[in-house]
Amino acid sequence: MASILIIDDDPQILDMLGQILEREGHEVVDASNGKEGLKLYREKPTDLVITDLIMPEKEGIETIMELRRDFPDVKIIAISGGGQIDAEQYLSMAQKFGVQKTFAKPIARAELLKAVRELLGDA
Repeated sequence: MASILIIDDDPQILDMLGQILEREGHEVVDASNGKEGLKLYREKPTDLVITDLIMPEKEGIETIMELRRDFPDVKIIAISGGGQIDAEQYLSMAQKFGVQKTFAKPIARAELLKAVRELLGDA
């Protein structure tokens, strides 16, 4: 199956998404912020990146921009629970920077798996 990098500062989200994806047979690597996620991706690129948008150290939009600049073909799903503005505004911004799919938290398992299959070409 595919290798997937999950970037989120919430350990519960990392754990939940990791379990969902591993049960589907994917190899999962996780990072607690964009800085760590970019380092991991540069060391060993994955087939897909799922990133939160609001994080310490390096937030999601900045991470997406850097991934797009250095790895134009990377497949990215952006997720957000909102922050100072609502999640939909953050997710809309992420789409402008080239993410293929967006989800507001909480994420429905079936919808996430469908998006992962579509992006990986397994739909």
